[in-house]
Amino acid sequence: MITVNMHEAKSRLSQLVKAIEEEGEVVILQRNGQPVAEIHRYRPPAASPVRRLTPNPRLRATFAPGYDPTEQASEEEWPEDCR
Repeated sequence: MITVNMHEAKSRLSQLVKAIEEEGEVVILQRNGQPVAEIHRYRPPAASPVRRLTPNPRLRATFAPGYDPTEQASEEEWPEDCR
């Protein structure tokens, strides 16, 4: 593990990244003597299994007999301020 302050990290960034790549080092960045960030080798996330969603039959919409949801609204059905 390598611990560096922010100024040193800016000056030696290429060297630090090389140490991370080649040696598997972990770099801890400090500001005012306090650790604020950790830089380590990138690991791609594990492939998560694909879950297929299935509709819940209890949430199925039911309409009144004779109601057509695709039918245009008549003039009387619109609110007064939207006409």
